[in-house]
Amino acid sequence: METEAIAQLIRAGLPGAEVQVTGDGEHFEAVVVSDAFEGLSLIKRERLVMETVREQVASGELHALSIKARTPAQQAAQG
Repeated sequence: METEAIAQLIRAGLPGAEVQVTGDGEHFEAVVVSDAFEGLSLIKRERLVMETVREQVASGELHALSIKARTPAQQAAQG
């Protein structure tokens, strides 16, 4: 899969999210910033993101995705 295709799937599943995906064609990392993560545990945030690419993971089209899911405040604190 291409990084932009993954980013588009995440954006479609989490409207309003800021999404950056990097990767080498096999292993990908997504940094997702969304108000939807407010008050959620890290595991619930990751599950929300993984749900947006569930079909691609199930089919084997996408098999390695690392996720950093942050609220806008957390992202701002990252610098």
